[in-house]
Amino acid sequence: MGRLSTVALMLCLMAAAVKGEDPYLYFTWNVTYGTIAPLGVTQQGILINGQFPGPEINSTSNNNVVINVFNYLDEPLLFTWSGVQQRKNSWQDGTLGTQCPIAPGTNYTYHFQVKDQIGSYFYYPTTGMHRAVGGFGGLRIFSRLLIPVPYADPADEYWVLLGDWFGKTHQTLKQFLDSGRSLGRPSGVHINGANAGLEPLYTMEPGKTYKFRICNVGLKEALNFRIQNHPMKLVEMEGSHVVQNTYDSLDVHVGQCFSVLVTADQQPRDYFMVASTRFTKHVLTATRVIRYTNGVGPASPQLPPAPEGWAWSLNQFRSFRWNLTASAARPNPQGSYHYGQINITRTIKLVNSFSRAGGKLRYGLNGVSHVDPDTPLKLAEYFGVADQVFKYNLIGDQPPPTLRDLVVAPNVLNATFRDYIEIILENPTKVPQSYNLDGYSFFAVA
Repeated sequence: MGRLSTVALMLCLMAAAVKGEDPYLYFTWNVTYGTIAPLGVTQQGILINGQFPGPEINSTSNNNVVINVFNYLDEPLLFTWSGVQQRKNSWQDGTLGTQCPIAPGTNYTYHFQVKDQIGSYFYYPTTGMHRAVGGFGGLRIFSRLLIPVPYADPADEYWVLLGDWFGKTHQTLKQFLDSGRSLGRPSGVHINGANAGLEPLYTMEPGKTYKFRICNVGLKEALNFRIQNHPMKLVEMEGSHVVQNTYDSLDVHVGQCFSVLVTADQQPRDYFMVASTRFTKHVLTATRVIRYTNGVGPASPQLPPAPEGWAWSLNQFRSFRWNLTASAARPNPQGSYHYGQINITRTIKLVNSFSRAGGKLRYGLNGVSHVDPDTPLKLAEYFGVADQVFKYNLIGDQPPPTLRDLVVAPNVLNATFRDYIEIILENPTKVPQSYNLDGYSFFAVA
């Protein structure tokens, strides 16, 4: 009898162990060239499974995501998952510093876990200016069911992928940079891969509330986003719940994502979503239509104006506040960290500069312009040959007194696990710029 009880107990434990593993999500991507027309003029773009923008990755916190990527381009390819933490798994990050690219005609399987994260993110290709012609798409991470969310479930969720668009092939843009030219001004702006159109991108039922996941997937320009006659309640940014303030428009900087709630409480008709460039001499605009299901009229041609000046944008950014009473992706609430009492371990001040030395236009931080070595940094570390591939800490925690010609080399900073590092970004060009450090956005003004 005791022996039977032992066997039964072991079977129960084995069953529990099997059920205890976090769920897996499997995707197969075929990456090809195709014809696209974000600004109304056809050009070559990058498609994933024939789609532009690419397919959505729909996941829940702690899911294991497995993506088998087949590269049918004629160039090496990599994808990165902007803002997704690759804890102890950095070789899945999809950059040349961490892994070798996927050769043409071959495939590679990414496997990573969206561990203890929530919110709106996006993926994009990182090699050869591929991001300029497509290959990007949305990646959403829901909270687990046992974690409460500080707002009611929306009637539906919609992606709004904004970006500047240069209207040239990625090979041409790469040649510009290699020859010492800048990218110049973009040719236009797109919303979900199109610049305009009167057919509805999304529909809303009167009286219901919808979540819009807004990301700036462009290369260069900050964009202002607004919806005719519809205020937006900000509920999440950069993977964190925020104090739910309402905004008529939002400045979305490159690499940044917001989640907002929009209620269909206006007259039943069409309304324009509007995206326009900020801090540019010539403003570029894109529009797409939202239609009420019982709508009886077209959208008004009178578009809501965008704000002016960098101070407005900076003040809006300062108005964002974490919701410290809301639960995070894990059972510990965000408020359990006493942010006001953190002892800063290290302060790093980064100053950007540029140079045309060597016939190429290069940008750098603290006098060093990063270049990827032939051997990815993580592989060099793994095989114990890092000293033959790159040097740590070429730049100091403070910029040099003068920034002249840039040093072109792999730029790798050492940091200590669990240190709290304060990063100060200084922009001496006196032009507002936004930065995105693996999903954490910064806005810097001289």
